[in-house]
Amino acid sequence: MRHIISILIENEAGALSRVSGLFSARAFNIESLTVAATEDSSLSRMTIVSSGSDGVIEQIIKQLNKLIDVIKVVDLSESAHIERELMLVKVRATGKDREEMKRVADIFRGRIVDVTESTYVIELTGNCSKLDACLAAINPDLVLETVRTGVCGIGRGDRILKV
Repeated sequence: MRHIISILIENEAGALSRVSGLFSARAFNIESLTVAATEDSSLSRMTIVSSGSDGVIEQIIKQLNKLIDVIKVVDLSESAHIERELMLVKVRATGKDREEMKRVADIFRGRIVDVTESTYVIELTGNCSKLDACLAAINPDLVLETVRTGVCGIGRGDRILKV
């Protein structure tokens, strides 16, 4: 099962390395990892997507809580949450394909953020399945390059990750 783990961590050199090292040392795969400073510049929020049984994820969380830099760990997948990912996709856009790429961007509520004589760069945000569906709707021969940020997630309602 896919889990989104959110970690509040001290914003110090080597903290990211220690967390990712914990995963690699135990042969756990990281599908996606995002990290940035929070409203408090001394803290960072890390979001990790990993797959595994509930027991494996529970073990990961216990191991993360043992790290000195980690302040708090939450499995967002356990309750209602919002997740988003950003994707930029560069597509060939010449002739009749130009109008088709505009149509696909509109259908998936994307924005064309760069235009040249032969290409468009489309920006999309949403959950992973929306981004995957958009890519599936585009002729693979037209996709020149794709880059994705990885998942960012936040709990809904009163559920917060703070010190």
